[in-house]
Amino acid sequence: MDKPVEEISTVIRLLTQSVPSLQQKTIERFFTRDAAFSHPFCRVPSFKGSRWYVLKIFQWYKVMSPRIEMEIHSIAFDEKNLKLYIHMSQIFSIWVVPFHVAPVTLTTVLDLTTDSSQSDPPPNPDPEQPLYYIKKQEDLYQPSEFIKFLLPHIGHWLVSTWHLLATVFCIIGVTCLWPMLWLEENGYLPGRVAQGNLAYPLDRKIDEIKQQ
Repeated sequence: MDKPVEEISTVIRLLTQSVPSLQQKTIERFFTRDAAFSHPFCRVPSFKGSRWYVLKIFQWYKVMSPRIEMEIHSIAFDEKNLKLYIHMSQIFSIWVVPFHVAPVTLTTVLDLTTDSSQSDPPPNPDPEQPLYYIKKQEDLYQPSEFIKFLLPHIGHWLVSTWHLLATVFCIIGVTCLWPMLWLEENGYLPGRVAQGNLAYPLDRKIDEIKQQ
């Protein structure tokens, strides 16, 4: 891709709505050979030849739901960090499960690279314009969305009910432990509590999240 924001919609539709041969060509053209994939139900780490396993996941997706309808709502490109964010909705239907039609909403995060050494680059008509390749795809679903794949019809309502109960628990917890808020507001919260963990200093983990 030379213009990720403009081209990614077409790439996604080719991955999810095209025939298997075109689906494979899309993976081979736009994904690096060591591409990683992350989803609530499966994962492929980055290693030499991992793209083949990513292809099999997309192919299985098509086996389960030969027809996938989708709508892309928004696209954002963090050019500095080479991350592409796509917010979309899709209709997934497992053909062997009667009446199974699951409209789900998700955010896909794509880590891009301009390094063609791990890719199969097409001829670039403009050497001054870098080509972008997908080195990692991460599909992010809310629990109330991905449960629709496992428990059609009732899963969404079960998770929504759980979320409401958790909200009530938060309200009860704040009501019972409100003195902690007063102590923090006035600078009286004990050091061990204020640092976030009684046994392990959080500062040791800061470098870890900076590397994510």
